[in-house]
Amino acid sequence: MELTATDVAAHLRSNGLRVTAGRLAVYAAVAETGHRDTEAIATAARDELGALSTQAVYGALQTFTALGLLRRIEPAGSPARYETRVADNHHHVVCRLCSAIADVDCEVGVAPCLHASADHGFVVDEAEVTFWGLCPACQKTTRTRRAP
Repeated sequence: MELTATDVAAHLRSNGLRVTAGRLAVYAAVAETGHRDTEAIATAARDELGALSTQAVYGALQTFTALGLLRRIEPAGSPARYETRVADNHHHVVCRLCSAIADVDCEVGVAPCLHASADHGFVVDEAEVTFWGLCPACQKTTRTRRAP
């Protein structure tokens, strides 16, 4: 469930943080198109505000992640991405060619979806599963290149 600007502002205030135009623009940039990297988020937020420092973008992302308003994912070989879907234990599918990312619902029920065969004494509370393949657009491109 994505939060409104009013919800985000209330959450920041309830945690003793200031509500700034920069923070709201960063959250909106992630909510607009999930799975964006920091550079794309900064560009979208700057498009909305006109100016925003790189440090402000990183600070907002760190704050929102720490408060549980955003989820940070790090697919192998890709920069960190952020999304607003935080209330469940879902997974992701990533395109090997273009790095497009989509959500995959958990198939097994309660977190952490998978049970480690050897937990080495850890209390496991989350499992990250990443499925890799080709997105529909890259499948078309690949088929077109292979065709005689």
